[in-house]
Amino acid sequence: MRNIILFICFLITLACKEKAPEVTPEIQLSTQQIALADSITTAFFHIKSNTKWTASSSAAWCKPSILAGDAGTNRIDLSIEVNGQSQSREATISIASGGVTQQLKVTQAGANILKVSKESFDFTFAGGEASFEVEASGFFTKDVSSSWLSEISSTGGTVKYRVSENPNHLARVGKITVSMAGISKIVTITQTGKALKIADDKNGMPNDAPALAQKIKVGWNMGNSLEAVTDSFHASETLWGNPKASKPLIDLVKKAGFNAIRLPIAWSGYIEDRTTQRVKDEWMLRVREVVDYCIQNDMYIIINIHWDGGWLENNPTYAKQAEVNAKQKALWEQIAVVFRDYDEHLLFAGTNEVHADYNTPKAENLEVQMSYNQTFVDAVRSTGGKNTWRTLVVQSYNTNIELAKEYLVLPKDPTQNRMMVEVHYYDPYDFCLEISPTSKHLWGKDFKGQPGVSNWGQEEWVDATFATMKTKFVDKGVPVVLGEYAVNYRAALPEPVLKEHDKARNYYLYYVTKAAKKNGMLPFYWDNGGTGNNASGLFNRPALSIAYPDAVKAIIDGAN
Repeated sequence: MRNIILFICFLITLACKEKAPEVTPEIQLSTQQIALADSITTAFFHIKSNTKWTASSSAAWCKPSILAGDAGTNRIDLSIEVNGQSQSREATISIASGGVTQQLKVTQAGANILKVSKESFDFTFAGGEASFEVEASGFFTKDVSSSWLSEISSTGGTVKYRVSENPNHLARVGKITVSMAGISKIVTITQTGKALKIADDKNGMPNDAPALAQKIKVGWNMGNSLEAVTDSFHASETLWGNPKASKPLIDLVKKAGFNAIRLPIAWSGYIEDRTTQRVKDEWMLRVREVVDYCIQNDMYIIINIHWDGGWLENNPTYAKQAEVNAKQKALWEQIAVVFRDYDEHLLFAGTNEVHADYNTPKAENLEVQMSYNQTFVDAVRSTGGKNTWRTLVVQSYNTNIELAKEYLVLPKDPTQNRMMVEVHYYDPYDFCLEISPTSKHLWGKDFKGQPGVSNWGQEEWVDATFATMKTKFVDKGVPVVLGEYAVNYRAALPEPVLKEHDKARNYYLYYVTKAAKKNGMLPFYWDNGGTGNNASGLFNRPALSIAYPDAVKAIIDGAN
């Protein structure tokens, strides 16, 4: 009985097996395509299958994490290698079950390739050419950090740049940045400077200071131009409202009768490296360009370190002495090297109006101020060449004539008879510069006793004051530069009074210029560029014309 039952069960089971339907393989992929960037290293997709399946890849750089699985929904991670080539690439992931296959396309973008054949160049001060190859997978651009690097050519992947001569004795570093699609490569150009010291060269420097002084008839200041600054860190030639200096302006000044220019200059605002105090080449070359305007007109020119934000001018103190002298030395070494080949038409003036305040100076102020003069002389002479013989101009405390007479001691100079002294003159102040209700608008013998005349600083004062410079310096072989003098024009005065002011102003300019020449001094009129009310300009710089011909004539007549 038991066997019969087992046999019946067997037949039933066999019958059931014969009736079960066959399963048709089905595969679904969550996506048919995956697109990847060149640097992507992972991706994934899902498989839904009703049977077992296998996975494979056509490319070794794209590998499935699972190569086989059972029916159901499965996640497959892909391991992707970074594409280091510029060409894109494609892999096929195949999922197979029975005779059914589904495929997934994986594409990977090519890499952005940017390479340069050389990343650094070293040049001597003379300069030369830098040439390198650029390998790029797309369009690339070039950016240059400095004007002394100029592109010669860029053909295909070959790039050439010219490295100009370094005018400075301090080294410089420039960069060429090659960029493409967010990638950058930097090519660094390092260039040594000129020698700080070269052999002495007296060519073009035949005259000592007294002989050179005889060649300077009368001078003009290009004020409020190249010395325009907001502070010791910010400067611009046009900051104070004057146009950029031009050769036509210098031509005009020369034609008017002046044969010398005093060029006040700021340097600190153009420093590119506060450690070495290296001045930007662009500014050095701009100053040289303006100096050349004068030289081309056979004019004599004095360049200096002017107010310059006050770092030098306002600090004759022990507390600042070492710091200021270090910067004074660094700047004058650079200036001297850049202008070392210029002949005796170019003179250097070490400072401007160095003062702590306008009170009687302390011994400390005088000592420190004179140390700035000594540093200037030492720095220039240390560069050799024509600078060994160049005439140097040193200043009294605050360029004050009385203080020059009482206290100025000339620096030690290894070169004999190549030094001048500089003073300024704005007496009487209430006529020359003061802007207030109590200022005076008249001067001189023709207006003596009138309300608009100052009660001091008249002709006899001029004569006596200038005579002290003749006795103290000129008669001893040291010429004196009257670096600044002027009268602000009171254009707002009513017409009848303005006519008298014109006469007084012109007479003052004539008399002071004449008295300076009589006492062996070299007069340089202070022109601040403005020609309106309370300005001292003689020339309309934008219009390139003479604003006050009578005033110019008075100065030239006084000089003659």
